[in-house]
Amino acid sequence: MDLRDIHTPVLLDRCIELLTPALDRDGAVFVDATLGMGGHSEAFLERFPGLHLVGLDRDTDALRIAGERLSAHRDRVSLVHTVYDGIADALAEAGVDHADGILFDLGVSSLQLDEAERGFAYAQDAPLDMRMDQSTGTTAADILATYGEGDLRRIFERYGEEKLAGRYARAIIAARAETPIVRSGQLVHILTAATPHAAQRTGHPAKRVFQALRIEVNSELSVLDRAIPAALATLPVGGRIVVLAYQSLEDRLVKRALADASASTAPAGLPVELDEHAPRFRLLVKGAELASDEERARNPRATPVRLRAAERVREAA
Repeated sequence: MDLRDIHTPVLLDRCIELLTPALDRDGAVFVDATLGMGGHSEAFLERFPGLHLVGLDRDTDALRIAGERLSAHRDRVSLVHTVYDGIADALAEAGVDHADGILFDLGVSSLQLDEAERGFAYAQDAPLDMRMDQSTGTTAADILATYGEGDLRRIFERYGEEKLAGRYARAIIAARAETPIVRSGQLVHILTAATPHAAQRTGHPAKRVFQALRIEVNSELSVLDRAIPAALATLPVGGRIVVLAYQSLEDRLVKRALADASASTAPAGLPVELDEHAPRFRLLVKGAELASDEERARNPRATPVRLRAAERVREAA
């Protein structure tokens, strides 16, 4: 199996372009905070022969596959099994004290989507697992079996932005009273049956519920909320971060974190901005960049991507 045939890294050329000023020197440290199958990392290692990669992933399968893919560069690679809000500890484990460039490629990975038995994809019947780290934690089936109607509605509304959240929560409670909901096919059937025909014409009934369950299972938004500030703290002056987000909830968190880091902290009305109030970072792109039509056609998984990036311009006060 050639991973290049099944995994095309999103916005690869743009990521390299944005991070090159921080990485184009011997000994530079690059953190791939969402290693996945190592597509981005392989390209960076090939592009920068003096680079040291610290690759993070909570998925042990991803670490194994990426390790095989990157074996030609093993003397410049440190792989760490961790969630990406643990970036500081991961750097320490790798024997380095900072990161020059950091990449986050958020959301569910190609590996997780393509392996049906992981339960991430509503188009394939499989056990309702959805854990990115299958060695620990609560599964989607556990949530469907134990959460009350109010909690199910809350996560469908908050993490799936689902307008029919209440209707779906009631349908799940009724269905589980008859039999446990343990497979994705069961859940898709329940959701489809609870969806008005008119609403079914606007998209698959399960899409937003599956997204919400995945986010809840993996605590994705709370982890991301901690991870971006933690990552920024590891960057020296000249260090850069690039984040690829695929859904609006993630992108809002990233936008806010980078906006806060690039804003002045001077009190309103202060006639002169003191050095300690000056922004620590500058934004490298205006707003969020999208994939080109050409890339979307070549790589459909790039369709929803939103890219944001920043560079540290001043040490913390």
